[in-house]
Amino acid sequence: MTRALRAVALTLLCGFALLLGTGVASAHTRLLGSDPADGSSLDAGPDRVSLEFNETMQADFSTITVVGPDGTQYQTGEVTADGGTVSTAVSPLGAAGAYEIGYRVISEDGHPVTGSVAFTLTTDGPAAAAPVAATPSASAAAPAPAAVAAPADEGGAPVWPWIVGAVVLVGGGVGAALRFGRS
Repeated sequence: MTRALRAVALTLLCGFALLLGTGVASAHTRLLGSDPADGSSLDAGPDRVSLEFNETMQADFSTITVVGPDGTQYQTGEVTADGGTVSTAVSPLGAAGAYEIGYRVISEDGHPVTGSVAFTLTTDGPAAAAPVAATPSASAAAPAPAAVAAPADEGGAPVWPWIVGAVVLVGGGVGAALRFGRS
């Protein structure tokens, strides 16, 4: 009987040790705010759009798109980064309507984070009078607006500690059964 209690105690102790060994998954980059603010209405288009994140960003790994109601892209130049803020210049906007600022950045733990914010231009911009071709830039290879709007992968706890724990518990149970079966 004492051996059975020891085996149960050992199994419980191993399971408890596995639970203590699992840590909280680290959070990915989160968008803290934008300029223009998400959902805002503007009388005139901005010269620049900025996105502020909770982690330091690198311009080389960041993409920003500004897409108008007709699908025209208005971002120009390279993305710049200053601490947790990434930004890019914007050419004069076109027709009044909803504009989407799409982004793809890389978090400090290496995961890509995508999302978008939107603002409304309440009066036609200077480019509304003349048709504007999409501005070619390094960010032209950015995902389409529909792909940019996909929810960010929030990750979670890794599965491998649970698999290792299950193998150890099953192995321990089989070993205990074989050992006590011989007695």
